[in-house]
Amino acid sequence: MTTVPTASLPVEWRDFFALTKPRVMSLVVFTGLCGLLAAPGTIHPVIGFTAVLCIALGAGGSGALNQWWEADIDAGMKRTARRPLPAGRMAHSNARDFGIALSVASVLMMGLVVNWLSGAVLALSIFYYAVIYTIWLKPRTPQNIVIGGAAGAFPPLIGWIAVTGHITLMPVLLFAIIFVWTPPHFWALAMFVKTDYAKVGIPMLPVVAGEQATRRQIFVYSVVLFAVSLLPWVLGGTGAVYGVSALVLSGVFLALAAPVAFRASFEGDAMKPEKRLFGYSVIYLFALFAVLVIDAALRNLGALA
Repeated sequence: MTTVPTASLPVEWRDFFALTKPRVMSLVVFTGLCGLLAAPGTIHPVIGFTAVLCIALGAGGSGALNQWWEADIDAGMKRTARRPLPAGRMAHSNARDFGIALSVASVLMMGLVVNWLSGAVLALSIFYYAVIYTIWLKPRTPQNIVIGGAAGAFPPLIGWIAVTGHITLMPVLLFAIIFVWTPPHFWALAMFVKTDYAKVGIPMLPVVAGEQATRRQIFVYSVVLFAVSLLPWVLGGTGAVYGVSALVLSGVFLALAAPVAFRASFEGDAMKPEKRLFGYSVIYLFALFAVLVIDAALRNLGALA
């Protein structure tokens, strides 16, 4: 086990910001905002802003708790060794207290200002990521990303509930899209950083089951994602703008997953197909949810005309 250095450098605001995993948070905030904007009904702009802020704070808090718990693991991985805790720029207790403070504040603010159902689902998402995924699933099973993918799928559901105050089929479908998207997205990354995971004993699928099995699973989930992404349109929750866009975007996703799945060797190409799929998977989710909002806006304009 890698020893995490004790804090010896002055803590800066950038270190606290890094604890929130800003890259991950940007996707979380965006999908939460899209769920809010696509939901039927209206919400006061201040309350809507508060809801999105709470989603961001909750995501940041759970990210900080994740890094607090995994500091020794992060220290052993090249990709994460420069984070505040393994680099010795922050005391463990500071990261823990910061994560708890953000998490509690986000849930209380969401409940008091928006509604308590959205606050309860936000609390569940924080608990799911910080405890169920980080502490329980990640170090124990290669299915950690499959089951743990629910943690990142909550934001559009929370945003929808912030507007409507209840859960219907449509936000559940948005949850399902991100849930199914997570395995091929993360396994594509895990393919070219698997050495790091093996070194610290994390049983990611490429480490435990091997490359061939992981490639097959990436393709299977990409096929499922293709189908699930179309369900909001097929079931009448969106219009043709979303439907056609989802068809194209998911078709490209599937086309990029195919060379990852059906080749015999990764040698000699610096994992280019895997990196292309990983890069596109981020663009895919941003684009799909952006189109969802555009489709909802166009349908609302059509209803007013």
